[in-house]
Amino acid sequence: MARKIAWLSSVIPPSVVGLEESVAKSIEVVESPPAWMCLECRGAKLLCGKPVCPIIVKAQSMARQVVPMTKDEIDGSSPPGVFVGRHGYPKVSIGPMVPARFGDTAILDTPEDWLGRPLDQIVDYRFSLVRGNSRASVDEAANPGRLLSSLQELAMSARPVDAELKLTKPPRKILTLSEDTQPYGPSAPLDRFKLGTASADRRIERAHYDRDMKASEAIEDLYSGGVLVTRIQKAFSLGMFGNGARRKIVPTRWSITAVDSTISLGLLERVKHNPTIDEFRVYGFRAYDNQYVAILLPEPWRFEWIEAWFPNTTWNQFSSSPYMIGDFEEYFGRTKYARVGGCYYSTRLAVTEALQREGRQAAAIVLRETYPGFIMPLGVWNIRESIRKMMAEPFERHETFGAALGSALSKFVIPRAKWVGESVLISRELSQTKITSY
Repeated sequence: MARKIAWLSSVIPPSVVGLEESVAKSIEVVESPPAWMCLECRGAKLLCGKPVCPIIVKAQSMARQVVPMTKDEIDGSSPPGVFVGRHGYPKVSIGPMVPARFGDTAILDTPEDWLGRPLDQIVDYRFSLVRGNSRASVDEAANPGRLLSSLQELAMSARPVDAELKLTKPPRKILTLSEDTQPYGPSAPLDRFKLGTASADRRIERAHYDRDMKASEAIEDLYSGGVLVTRIQKAFSLGMFGNGARRKIVPTRWSITAVDSTISLGLLERVKHNPTIDEFRVYGFRAYDNQYVAILLPEPWRFEWIEAWFPNTTWNQFSSSPYMIGDFEEYFGRTKYARVGGCYYSTRLAVTEALQREGRQAAAIVLRETYPGFIMPLGVWNIRESIRKMMAEPFERHETFGAALGSALSKFVIPRAKWVGESVLISRELSQTKITSY
């Protein structure tokens, strides 16, 4: 829990951040565990073990934004961007996201185009969007009021839309002293929201106005029609699909996983009818100080995802050894939510996409090592796009699982024994004798 709010200038000297005193005093800081480390470090000692202070990166990005913090009106072109919070469920915070500039702002909220861009540029995208917040019951999607209807119209737009935000007070630049939080822009309670003329994406519009189509069918149809996954997620979060009387607003965080899961399950229905690949394959990819590896086996569908977070990374700040966590599914899938969270489903989506493109199926073991250079969470999009990129790259061919495993694990730092001990599918593959061996 947050303990209090201070000013950045009282936490990190403005000279360390490279800001003027007045700019540093415009950024509020929420102190939350492990705030004691940040307060002792003050951006200079790098006690967290990272090569760059994530707090300084965020603060400098906030300072670069042109949003006037003394104004309660923000005019600009929404990418389009919307947000639904989860706190207080079933009464949640909803609202538009608008930058203080006009023009083609689509890149600001299109994660499909972010992979490979500098980290500070991605943080800039996040911090440039001002959020206007208003409370709404999740059941309102069945009979949308004026604000929700406007947000749904925004989410349907095929391109950036000019918009006006009238806030009840100037937006606050709040920086959390925790690496567990993704960067989000300034926000304030919403007074009024005026949307300019929007050019609707007819594919999303048709799904929205079909109040008899199931939400899962709408998601799969839009994906098959070429709509970006993140666009589908925005519309789904605003309760725009499904039986009209049963529609609900869904927090953004939940909608991301729901859409990734639904699309990948739909793809799997087709992938499982495909012939298996003919060899053992190894894929590799590295981005933002994360090393990814995938091993594909010439067998019917199974899937496993394991993450290994090194010391001084987001989810492993106090241990002296890597923290490993993962989950798996058999041919017929799983019934419980994966304990590793949304990354499981975004990875499964990327793998099933690649298999369906090729018209094959395989068992897939996907592994990730995260090093201290990965200084802050970027969002599930980072995993989905990284695995998509990896699965589109050339792969190694091997005749045996042993050879494939040796090559795959040679790309990692963690010893083979630890991966074998953590992975259900690897240990099973090494210990079981197959009929083809006779």
